[in-house]
Amino acid sequence: MLFNSYIFFIFLIIVLPIYLSLPKRHKALFLLICSYVFYGYWDWRFNFLLLLSTLIDYFTGLQIFRTNNLKRKKWFLYLSLFSNLGILGFFKYFNFFIDSFISAFNIFGYQLDYLHLNIILPVGISFYTFQTLTYTIDIYRGKLKPTKSLINFALYVSFFPQLVAGPIERARNLLPQVSNLHNPSIEYFKKGFIFISIGLFRKIIIGDSCGRIVDQVFAQPSLYSSLELIMGLVLFSFQIYNDFAGYSSIARGTANLLGVNLMENFNQPYLSSNITEFWRRWHISLSTWLKDYLYITLGGNRKGKVRTYVNLMFTMLLGGLWHGANWTFVVWGGLHGIYLAIHKFILGDKKIAERYSGGIRSIGFLKNIFKVFFTYLIVLVTWLFFRANSFSTAYFIFYKIVNWTTSLYSTRIIGIIISYVFISYFIDTLEYYFQDHTFLLLLRPPIRYAILTSLWLFALLYLFQATPMPFIYFQF
Repeated sequence: MLFNSYIFFIFLIIVLPIYLSLPKRHKALFLLICSYVFYGYWDWRFNFLLLLSTLIDYFTGLQIFRTNNLKRKKWFLYLSLFSNLGILGFFKYFNFFIDSFISAFNIFGYQLDYLHLNIILPVGISFYTFQTLTYTIDIYRGKLKPTKSLINFALYVSFFPQLVAGPIERARNLLPQVSNLHNPSIEYFKKGFIFISIGLFRKIIIGDSCGRIVDQVFAQPSLYSSLELIMGLVLFSFQIYNDFAGYSSIARGTANLLGVNLMENFNQPYLSSNITEFWRRWHISLSTWLKDYLYITLGGNRKGKVRTYVNLMFTMLLGGLWHGANWTFVVWGGLHGIYLAIHKFILGDKKIAERYSGGIRSIGFLKNIFKVFFTYLIVLVTWLFFRANSFSTAYFIFYKIVNWTTSLYSTRIIGIIISYVFISYFIDTLEYYFQDHTFLLLLRPPIRYAILTSLWLFALLYLFQATPMPFIYFQF
């Protein structure tokens, strides 16, 4: 069920009034049923995997907490880790590693194609697997007490606004909220509506519009000039940002309508002045998950500089692999690992300055415009590997960009790039300026209503004319 589809709004229009009218004790069960209906809309069989992951972590969490024996605690933690990561590994990575194995043996003349299985990847399995693992790991670390309610825990795992593409919520934040559901305040309703409005605009008007051009360019890159290929790459960088940030915004807004507050997942990443800041602003729920549950577990920066760089690299390589079963994603993660290691080496013992040190209304990033542009540029290079289906495609596009070929439509192409870049940066700049993702609430009512009307008019007209495009991160 896509957020940018009529079926979702019909679903929400039915769910919301019933939810608001229910007594508090029945809200969690009702939302749990709705979440399984929402998830099962793609394929009802996926609900069994979701339920299996829920049951495993619910019972292992209880056992980890109840036992005082450290070995038994570890045994139940390993049961949770191996079960969840085993399910994820089979559905997402089995054919990836098998195909690599087959390719290696093909060199020696052995045909092992029969080992390949036709496996359907369950939507959002990477997200809810990482989310449910935070529960058992935090209980093991003594940072969380398990819930006795299976319904509340099942709702935490399957909460439909953020089930299939995040943000990856910690049990410490979301579980107490779904365990104590209540009708939202007027302020929550207003914020929810603003989040949904801006998220839809980002997804439909910017993300999908860019995506249709990007798909054409990357489908047959040999047909396009150097400038056209650059256009495809730049537009992809803004497609994936607005597509995913749009989803996260709609998820936060939908949760607000239900009285729940989800974490921030994007915070103007393309205004970052260095790569470390970028990863503090981009897919925040994943970057903090990797930091807290992988990087720090490996030793973080506590075991010397060389080990710190190794830990960074390993973390980003696995972060790349998390995104998809393709070696291009590993290279994408590896490049970011190299960037982060170099920046950490340059920084030494220095700390990154607070972003808003100039005040709430500071626009100090204009003084660092070169750093912002350079950071965007090195990130843009990595997006080539993220979007390309293979190394040969990535190499061909890179080679053709370096060996410049002219285009008959240079003016039009530059105009297209500037248009989408301007719209995206305009929204980001307003969020940065007001230091608020719901900055429209700070405007006078007539101006606010006029902007909201325009956003919805554009979004609805676009929905009437085009088939909704899936969110990019659904495939992860």
